[in-house]
Amino acid sequence: MSFFLMQADTFYFWFGYIAIFLFGAAIGSFLNVVIHRVPREDSIIFPNSACPGCEKPIKPYDNIPIISWLLLGAKCRNCKEPISVRYPGVELLTAMLFLLVAWAIGFTWFLPAALIFTAVMISLVFIDAEHMILPDVITFPLLGFAVIVRIIFALVPGYETTFSDLGAYPLNAVGDMPLWLLSLIGAALGGLVGGGSLWLVGEIWKRLRGVEAMGLGDVKMMFGVGALLGWRLTLLTIFLAAFTGALAGVLVIARSKDKDMQAQIPFGIFLGIGAVAALLFGEQLVSWYVETFIPR
Repeated sequence: MSFFLMQADTFYFWFGYIAIFLFGAAIGSFLNVVIHRVPREDSIIFPNSACPGCEKPIKPYDNIPIISWLLLGAKCRNCKEPISVRYPGVELLTAMLFLLVAWAIGFTWFLPAALIFTAVMISLVFIDAEHMILPDVITFPLLGFAVIVRIIFALVPGYETTFSDLGAYPLNAVGDMPLWLLSLIGAALGGLVGGGSLWLVGEIWKRLRGVEAMGLGDVKMMFGVGALLGWRLTLLTIFLAAFTGALAGVLVIARSKDKDMQAQIPFGIFLGIGAVAALLFGEQLVSWYVETFIPR
C-alpha cells in the first residue's frame, strides 16, 4: 500500500509542476498582449491577436505558447514577417518563474497572489525596457491588489505569518489591535519605504543636479511592491535593483561613445527583477543578513 501511495504522491508532484509550467506559458502569451498594447493604450481584450506586419488575425493553432513560434520558424504564416524572439521568450520566462514561485512558496492559498504579482512584474519590466514607462493602468491596480491581499490573508486562519514584517520591528511593538489592521499598517509602511524613498532620492537629485533622476512611474510601482512585500523585503528589492542597475549602467557607459555619465537606463527593469528575487528568496537573505551582521 505504501508503494502505491508513494507513486501517487510522485504523480501529483510532477502533475502539479507541469500544470504550473503550462499555465505560466499561457499567462506569458497574455502578457505579450499586455506588453504590446498597454503602452499604445489599446484594449487587451479586443480585437483578437493579429500579426503586426500583415494585420491578419492569428489562428488558434498558430498561437500555442512557445511551440507555434518554433513550428512556424519564427515567421508569420501569411506574410512571412519575422516574429520577434521576445514572444516565446516572455512565455518561457513566465513559465519558468511560475515554476520557481511554486517551488519557493508551495501549493498554498498564497500561491495565486504570488503568481499574479510575478506576472505584473514581468509585464512592467518588458514595458519599461521598450518604452521607458510604467503605466498607471498597471501600477495603480497593483497597489489596490496588494492592500486587498494584505487584509485577506490576515483574516485567513493559518496564514497569519504570511507577511514576515508583522513579526518584525516596528509592527511587533504595536499594542493590541486586529491583525488585519496591523497588516494594513504594514502595507502602508512598506509602500512608504518603497515609493517614498524613491521619490525622496529623486527630489534630492533633482534639486542638486537640476535633472530628473527618478520617474514617478518607479515611485508608483514601488508603492505597490512595498505594500505587498512589507518594508524589509522592499528595502532588499531596492538594494538588489540598485546593485544590478549600477552594474548595467557601468556596462552601458563603457560601451557608449558618449562618456558623460548621463546614460538613461529604465530603473523599473531592475526594480521588477529585485521584487521577484525578494519574493522568492527574500526571507532567507534577510535572515542571513540579520544573523551575520546584526549583533545580539
